[in-house]
Amino acid sequence: MADLSETTERTIAPVPRITIQAFCETSETAAMIEGAALDRRMQKAQVKVRMGGGAAAIEAYRHAPTPNVIVIETQGVRSKPVECLDALAEVCDEGTRVLVIGHLNDVTLYRQLIQRGVSDYLMAPVEPLTLIAAISDLFTAPGVKPVGRTVAVVGVKGGIGASTVAHNFAWSVARSQGVQTVIADLDIAFGTASLNFNQDPPQGIAEAVFAPERLDSALVERLLSKCSDNLSLLSAPASLDRTIDLSEPAFDALIEYMRASVPCVVLDVPHQWSAWSRRVLTAADEILIVAGPDLACLRNTKNLLGALKHGRPNDQAPRIVLNGVGVPKRPEIGAAEFAKALEAPVALTIPFEPALFGTAANNGQMIAEIQAGSKVAELFNDLAAMTLGRPENRRGRSSLLEPLLAKFASAKFASAVLPGRKAS
Repeated sequence: MADLSETTERTIAPVPRITIQAFCETSETAAMIEGAALDRRMQKAQVKVRMGGGAAAIEAYRHAPTPNVIVIETQGVRSKPVECLDALAEVCDEGTRVLVIGHLNDVTLYRQLIQRGVSDYLMAPVEPLTLIAAISDLFTAPGVKPVGRTVAVVGVKGGIGASTVAHNFAWSVARSQGVQTVIADLDIAFGTASLNFNQDPPQGIAEAVFAPERLDSALVERLLSKCSDNLSLLSAPASLDRTIDLSEPAFDALIEYMRASVPCVVLDVPHQWSAWSRRVLTAADEILIVAGPDLACLRNTKNLLGALKHGRPNDQAPRIVLNGVGVPKRPEIGAAEFAKALEAPVALTIPFEPALFGTAANNGQMIAEIQAGSKVAELFNDLAAMTLGRPENRRGRSSLLEPLLAKFASAKFASAVLPGRKAS
């Protein structure tokens, strides 16, 4: 039987382009399935929910073909689940998978259902992610390499340093965490990844995006340039030879290929709000939002959190990174105030270190290459461990927890900036 704790510890592969029909006996289960159908991992699937349970399913398929997946809810013995499955088997097409959502915790019943070809038995109440994981697993062959995790990094204002954060974060994932990683620069016209990694690849991401009919694993492998043992770069051409007008699904196939080949894909998303950028962010497994300690960033971060929440109801909220904190003589919004106004924690604050960051940028190196033991380098290592779900690698520095533990001050400020908020 599926366990929710298992689904939160791994990345769930997107459900392929299939048809799913559910036959429910309770309105709660029907609402759960309808909600799960809106999840980003289910965007390719066609889902239809009906009431009536197993009896309705049998009647529906007497003279109609069955879908790829049938989900049936049974309410214990009174629903006669075994008899229902026997009758359904007589009208089911070959290859149809059946998932049962039951209200009876009975090992004997579970074994009887599995013997009759049921793919999985889920105990009600079922969380949306548990159902999505169960459906996804139906189409993942045993022994296939787990799907890679995508981490999208985006800035809420131009020049805020999101690309620098993305590149150093990817470096830390590859080096300090020992995870094979690809950093993909999605800013085709003005991307800086090749400069920051001191690379000059002859090809780049544009080759894959502008000729999707040629896209395959061999092409993707050819476009990657190696930065270190575990880190590869998919660079942007940074050319203005053509205008960049991308369709909404422009990066879908490319990201899917990369996810199938490496455990971690870091997406350096440019500061723009378009159909394709919203799609990339919504579909990412993790999101890092890079902001500065000022009012415009606070407003933009709040707007971005709200926009992404609708498309990611079952996902963890994006992690907020405050970059360039502590500029001399510059009035700033403190991390605690920033978090208070957003009603969301700040995951990390990166101090203003112009000499260190400037040297790294001019040399085409990462912070850890310039000063391996510096506070900033360790902060990126902490961010990598946190995002990959490995908090044991952290070293207990207060900088990570400061935004959470510091007293939330200046409630009047939050009330003034965000209409409708009351000062406490």
